[in-house]
Amino acid sequence: MSRIAGCFQKLAEEGRTALIPYVVAGDPRQAFTVPLMHKLVESGADILELGVPFSDPMAEGPVIQLAHERALANGTTLSKVLAMVSEFRKTDSTTPVLLMGYANPVMHMGYRNFANAAVAAGLDGLLTVDIPPEEVDGINGELQRVEMDNIFLVAPTTPDERIARIASRASGFIYYVSLKGVTGAGNLDTVEVASRVGAIRRHSSLPVAVGFGIKDAASARAVAQTADGVVVGSALVNTMAEVIERGGESDAAIAAAASLLGDIRRGIDSPA
Repeated sequence: MSRIAGCFQKLAEEGRTALIPYVVAGDPRQAFTVPLMHKLVESGADILELGVPFSDPMAEGPVIQLAHERALANGTTLSKVLAMVSEFRKTDSTTPVLLMGYANPVMHMGYRNFANAAVAAGLDGLLTVDIPPEEVDGINGELQRVEMDNIFLVAPTTPDERIARIASRASGFIYYVSLKGVTGAGNLDTVEVASRVGAIRRHSSLPVAVGFGIKDAASARAVAQTADGVVVGSALVNTMAEVIERGGESDAAIAAAASLLGDIRRGIDSPA
């Protein structure tokens, strides 16, 4: 059983919802990322999602696009992100870590080389935004060879037949994008989220995590009534960026992100 599957199973047995923070690796500096990862775990994260910086992050809103730009300006590459995971694993062998990114860096490294490097680093899963299920066999074969999960997105507009196709290729969990558009946009319709999560569950027994548009404890708590996992990204990235823009140091930015995540954790865990 993968670390991701084991984490969701343990949480289900405890009647709890997974909290999955997303941050961009290397933003605002490469040395910032591993201490941030540890602090997020201390603040209640169950699974960590690291964004791999890319020059054209089409699924991202302005907040995360800027984070990608800052990380790229710092020279952050896929290889360096894997090195961060390896460093994190020196003192945390239990928290699942997945990468979220785009196909080009993985293809450039080569699917086999990536899979070998990723498993050596201690990575647990990969989510590539722009590889459709019809074109996933190449990377899926390599990930399966090293027993690494391949996470897929399902959008509000994804028809049932395509959900079934995605579910047949996914492992670990399925990530439901709760809003039309890019990260950080719009307001959540929790009734619609519940309906779409139910549609996914008709095609898959995998856990369903919900992301995009979750900004605080209240929105996270509402989604947690339906989902197996809650993903928080733009709110964390923006919180840290604001601290840095005001002249704050790395420790202050990490503390601000940890405080927000702690509030969200308490919101999720509070009685309905």
